[in-house]
Amino acid sequence: MIVDKRIYTLKPASVPAYMKIYEEYGLKTQTKHLGKPVGWFFAEVGALNRITHIWAFDDLADRTKKRAAMQSDPDWHTYLKHMREAGLLLAQENEILVGAPWSPDPRK
Repeated sequence: MIVDKRIYTLKPASVPAYMKIYEEYGLKTQTKHLGKPVGWFFAEVGALNRITHIWAFDDLADRTKKRAAMQSDPDWHTYLKHMREAGLLLAQENEILVGAPWSPDPRK
């Protein structure tokens, strides 16, 4: 199992607008292809104006296959268009994390 941790840094005070666009246009399509996220968070204390998504996959091949299906979905491109037009994103980070042998599988 691997975990894909994605951190999005947004313009100040734009977390509610980002979440609204994601809920309306992205959530359904993303979960259709990737399954339920391990977590979907926004910062309340510390480095603010950040959204963190965490997704679990069997391995890199599973991630590649699922993300390719999502990228080919017209509804996903509608979501991306709305996000681009809103202009809220300042930076994006993403890490692929490999669990230690004793790490629990968050999908179970």
